[in-house]
Amino acid sequence: MNESLKNRHLALIVVDLQNDFLAPAGAYARGNTFSPEALKLAARVVPVAEVVKKNGGLVASSLFTLWPDTSGQPMISPHLLERRPFLRKGDFEPGSWGQANIDEIKPLVDVSVCKVAFSAFFNTQLDWVLRRAGIDTVAVCGILTNGGVASTVRDAHMRDYHTIVLSDGCATFADAAQQAALADMRTVADVMTCADFIASF
Repeated sequence: MNESLKNRHLALIVVDLQNDFLAPAGAYARGNTFSPEALKLAARVVPVAEVVKKNGGLVASSLFTLWPDTSGQPMISPHLLERRPFLRKGDFEPGSWGQANIDEIKPLVDVSVCKVAFSAFFNTQLDWVLRRAGIDTVAVCGILTNGGVASTVRDAHMRDYHTIVLSDGCATFADAAQQAALADMRTVADVMTCADFIASF
């Protein structure tokens, strides 16, 4: 995309860069389930968030959330529990340290929405917030490229947002899955590096 982003009403959507996914004391580290590439994202995403805010844009984040039932146990979808049996009480709990954005991105986030599935749009108020803010373009980053990012990108496209994927601002568990997801998203979005995105301003 050669077009300048300066005149667009832009939001950066940061998908699931949360302590329980990425921090050494988080749930996924405890379960020895993490993407080494995901640990590199903060350094790339922070400058993007800064330039978005400098140009009057909005930074939104999605927070994967495990809501507690009446006994305090997390309500976990069966398919997730099968793949992540280490999840336990307190993980991704609303308002907890684990559910929160990682420290690097947290001060830059204007609004966060809680989500229970892959997409940051599914059963959240994200679309309402973006429309009230006059947003017409969204750039998406975070984890996982072939999960939350891909689902959010397709939902943004279906809602007629001009959609951008930050190719090195998202990560998954294997490079083959990363490249396949990026190739698939090119059918509905512009794909560019964080550096190229910043240069577009």
